[in-house]
Amino acid sequence: MTLRTTVLTLVVALLLATGAVVYLGLDHRLPVYDPQPGRPLAILEEVPGPPTGPVCDLDNRYVDENPEGLHPDVLAAWHRLTAAAATQNVRLCLNDGKRSNAQQRAEFEDAVRKFGTEELAAKYVLPPERSQHVKGRAVDIQPHSSALWVERNAATLGWCRRYDNEYWHFEHDPAYATTGCPPLLPSATG
Repeated sequence: MTLRTTVLTLVVALLLATGAVVYLGLDHRLPVYDPQPGRPLAILEEVPGPPTGPVCDLDNRYVDENPEGLHPDVLAAWHRLTAAAATQNVRLCLNDGKRSNAQQRAEFEDAVRKFGTEELAAKYVLPPERSQHVKGRAVDIQPHSSALWVERNAATLGWCRRYDNEYWHFEHDPAYATTGCPPLLPSATG
């Protein structure tokens, strides 16, 4: 194969690939995250969160993920939360934030293996269609002392702990700032 043929083949392949991406994006089959306020979001449930993060320097049993992938208003609220904590010399590690459907499905299937049934697993890990992590509206905060600070101080910022059996799980809803936190559910399944 000559150099000219190789270059021409690569150019044609690039044009075809670009055309496929444009077509799939316009046809709404390709999940694209669009964080611009006031514009419709693409399929946020398919946007993966980081699979892990650097070790949390407050407690090396946990990681401290980048908050990428959180819903735009939740990301802004996360930054307000960490800033408020910092004014009181409290640091938060984002042990788990945004997950895609596939990431949540894997977490759920791991929990089913661990607990033996879907019913028991769902007390700790919801299937993707019910998870606020998939929607980009939930975070798991570690270490325990940081999560306690959030529980005591963050309702005015719209953050509430939701499950009695998960001290680390918080969900953001702007309404919580005015209505207060709803009663804790015993577990993710109520």
